[in-house]
Amino acid sequence: MHGVAGAAPEELLGDPRTVRITGDSTAAVFRRTEDADAEAYPERYAGRPVPEAYCWSRLTSGNGTRALWLLLLPFMVVNLAHWARPPAPPGRPAARAVRAYGVLVRVIALSLTVLLIAAACEVALDLAAWQCAGSAHCAASRSWLGFLADAQPGRRLALAALVPAVLTGLLWYLSNRTWSAYESQPPPRSFGPGADPDRAAESAAGNDPDRAAESAAGNGVPALGRPGFWYGRRLVARLRAAHTAAGLLTVAAAITVPAAAYDRRHTGGTAELLGWAAQAVLAAGAATVLWVVCRRGRSESRPDLRRDRAVVTLLPGCALALLALCAGYACWSRPGWTSTGRLPGDLAFGVLMLAQGCCALALAWVALRLHKRAARTSPAALRGLGGPAVALLGCALGGVMSGGVAQRVADWLDGGATPGMDAAVLPGPPVLLSWQAAVLPPLLLVLMLLAVRFGLRAARVRRRTAGTVAAEYPGEPYDEARSLRIAGARATAGLTDCTPWFVAAVSGTTLLLGAVALAGAWLTGTVPGEAARDGHPLLEAAARAAQDSGSWLIGFGFLLFVGWGRRAYRDASARRTIGILWDVGTFWPRAAHPFAPPCYAERAVPDLTWRMTGWTGRTGGRLVLSGHSQGSVLAAAAVWQLPPAVRRGVALLTYGSPLARLYGRWFPAYFGPADLAALHGEVDCWRNLWRPTDPIGGPVLPGGEGVDRGPLADPLAYGRTELHPLPAPILGHSDYQADPVFAAERDALLARLAEHSGAVPAPRTEGPDRSARPDGTARPDGTDRPDRGRRPGRAALLSKGPTGRPAPTVPADPPGTAG
Repeated sequence: MHGVAGAAPEELLGDPRTVRITGDSTAAVFRRTEDADAEAYPERYAGRPVPEAYCWSRLTSGNGTRALWLLLLPFMVVNLAHWARPPAPPGRPAARAVRAYGVLVRVIALSLTVLLIAAACEVALDLAAWQCAGSAHCAASRSWLGFLADAQPGRRLALAALVPAVLTGLLWYLSNRTWSAYESQPPPRSFGPGADPDRAAESAAGNDPDRAAESAAGNGVPALGRPGFWYGRRLVARLRAAHTAAGLLTVAAAITVPAAAYDRRHTGGTAELLGWAAQAVLAAGAATVLWVVCRRGRSESRPDLRRDRAVVTLLPGCALALLALCAGYACWSRPGWTSTGRLPGDLAFGVLMLAQGCCALALAWVALRLHKRAARTSPAALRGLGGPAVALLGCALGGVMSGGVAQRVADWLDGGATPGMDAAVLPGPPVLLSWQAAVLPPLLLVLMLLAVRFGLRAARVRRRTAGTVAAEYPGEPYDEARSLRIAGARATAGLTDCTPWFVAAVSGTTLLLGAVALAGAWLTGTVPGEAARDGHPLLEAAARAAQDSGSWLIGFGFLLFVGWGRRAYRDASARRTIGILWDVGTFWPRAAHPFAPPCYAERAVPDLTWRMTGWTGRTGGRLVLSGHSQGSVLAAAAVWQLPPAVRRGVALLTYGSPLARLYGRWFPAYFGPADLAALHGEVDCWRNLWRPTDPIGGPVLPGGEGVDRGPLADPLAYGRTELHPLPAPILGHSDYQADPVFAAERDALLARLAEHSGAVPAPRTEGPDRSARPDGTARPDGTDRPDRGRRPGRAALLSKGPTGRPAPTVPADPPGTAG
């Protein structure tokens, strides 16, 4: 099973002739053509494995619509914040804290949806329809706005509202389409014949999913092993309906509030009453959306098969009908109405930003409480504050993207002038967006200083360790340049462990600068350049430079973003690069934001579990799961979902695995030391390989505990030798199969399965002797674990990582039944 880079089945299996065993054009299991009917001829496959390849790259890098996922980057980041919480000990107080954590993350995610649609309203309604179409100078130079110049402001706003409304519909379409393909995959476990899903779903925990999760945790069930973990059909449908309604209500408010304000000042009578009624209904709709988002979280202890048809259908439908009514109200004839200044967006953006900051601080307080309860066993990044830090980064990305669009459009419409300044034709976007742009250069300066600091630290480590590298290769003459290269690779790989503090510095600086921007916008009411006009000349120059450079930096970044998306739409290789980003960021289900890129694991894990459970039940076989990098994460997730009897017949071989180094640190509630140790105890055997030059992989258990084999030598040879006449490369995260230790450990696992099944593994007909490790020590044969009475096996399921290179297969030899 390939990793983040994807690979064809021919490459994975090392054979140009392959056949699809099961699956579709999106994800499928392949075998070599000669192995297609291996189960029908057991005598031919005795003593050798039958490799299979699970190809799932089209889940993340399929057709050109994947380029649209670039718009969803802030949503993906805030969705990660849901999973980055500290582990929760058993008990009702911890369960309440977990529920509060989930509610706060979902509210932050909802605010990002409102922010995106509000930014679209700012561009289409305020800058284009209100300011430019209402200015004779701007409309004259924009022929495509000429037909709007003679229309009343309310009718211009109603027509321009089609842009954010269509954007909301596009987000709904993308979410609904991927929901049908990902979240709707049924898990392999059933309730049993004659069981009522609704009653079984509630069980003794009642209607509260958090109580059900607490009950499952109290029974010792790992989170990723719960039956409903990879089945988020109900929650995503509810959240999609709520976020769609929130987007439509935001558009409705953007066209209703200006019309109602004019009616209160000038029209009165029926029009004023209609305005008050429309705003009251909008407020009630917003409260309903917030209630739906906060009411119910994930249900992991069982597959939740209910649909919530009323919420899923009525909520967005009523919001769309309300938008149509508000558009009709805005189109009401108001002959004396003219558009001047800005639409009332400053207050809206400011309240939204303040709410995000308050929710992030509350989230940090809840996370600290959870971490304090589990501090002795938790390896959580940033002492439990990893989730709030990630949520702040998601809010910052949303602010930069929304502000970048508004700034670029305003600069384009205003010609050579700077929006918001005295010489500008247009008032420009809300003042807060200009302040956000002005704080971007200081943020980039902080990032540069952090990069310099970590770079200097890596250089010191490189110089300090270079002198000890040659001692690891006895008999080799010292080569300073070679030692520095190896030490540099190790020091660079070690920078991964500095990532939490880098994220902490960025998120903390973002919070501080965001507070400064909000205070500056509300206290001065003008853009930074104007606010500092009467101050010290140096302060005025700095404020003006920060405003201009920030605007250009945001605009440049936005143009790069659009260009990348356009290239990805046309170029499959660029689309695959985007897929790599999503492979890392979308392993987790959409628990907080329904418009985030879809979770490929909600299709991949059920596929693997169905395949392994069905095959072992039909043949009584045993499996070796071999996973590199992200493939090891998917392998662990799939094994957790297996029934206990099947899980005991599985051996794991992982290499370059981020299970503990990245996932255990950032997602300790799901990949903590206790969870990984429990997984080790439930499978037949587990071996993990890692290198000191690998920036991603590392040990998976504290102290190794019979699992970890490392650090492996990298490069394999220090200088030129008879076995390596040319300089051996520094492999880092790739090509673990090139190390002889890989073949030795793999053969040991195959021999162990053959031993348990009563078969004799056939001897290899070529290659080096594997009776001992390359360093001369005895090869692990599994004698440290008791025989659990396994059933005989026939095949090995191989899982691959980003390199897409298959592991060497054991040659065909008669007879036996080892897998």
